[in-house]
Amino acid sequence: FKPIRYVNIGINEIVYRSSYIISKPENYFKKLNFKFSEHLNLFENYKYTKSKLEKLEEEQITNNFLKLENEKLRNLIDESINSNEILAKVLIDRESPFLKSIIVNKGTKDNVKMGMAIIDGVYLVGQIIEVNYTNSRALLLSDLNSKIPSVLAPQNIQAVVSGTGKDYGVIEHTKDDIESELKETDTIIYTSGLGGLFKPGIPIGKISKNTKNKVDFFSDFTQLSYIKISSFSIGDKN
Repeated sequence: FKPIRYVNIGINEIVYRSSYIISKPENYFKKLNFKFSEHLNLFENYKYTKSKLEKLEEEQITNNFLKLENEKLRNLIDESINSNEILAKVLIDRESPFLKSIIVNKGTKDNVKMGMAIIDGVYLVGQIIEVNYTNSRALLLSDLNSKIPSVLAPQNIQAVVSGTGKDYGVIEHTKDDIESELKETDTIIYTSGLGGLFKPGIPIGKISKNTKNKVDFFSDFTQLSYIKISSFSIGDKN
């Protein structure tokens, strides 16, 4: 019947329009919630990106500092340094409370000699103490028997870095009590070149201020896969 059909259409119109009107606040809050979540995500991404940038800036500052210190150390000696490097693979790790060493796949056939430096990237990690024809053993800086002549920067103090059998070293054999000076700023430690074993200026580790003489090595000795065996010779500058 037409009247009933018209009534039905009218009711549907009322229901549809009412549903639309009622759903508007709900849809609005859904959109608002979505925008709020999106804003939070953007803010979190911003914080993450900002944190990464700050970390990169800190690393850049540290790298620049290391370059300047290397140049300063190089200028401390009136000599030119020629170095040779051999790439080697770590075969075995030997770890005990007293012995921390690695076996590498280079030996006398590759011109490896006793006392040569072991380098991870640009960081000193140890020295060759035993040489065979096809392989060699290197003592890590963390070993109790490791003693490395070093220089502390920016204080420019001569010292010896000793292993502790753990994942850090200590400063020994300094002329004066340097504890007060180490509290003032972070200290970077390099090889001094004394003794003629290592070329001067190889980064070893750092001492954070207020941590006394604890040396945190730059390299993680548990993650060594490939290293460089380095030797150097000294000649007159041109």
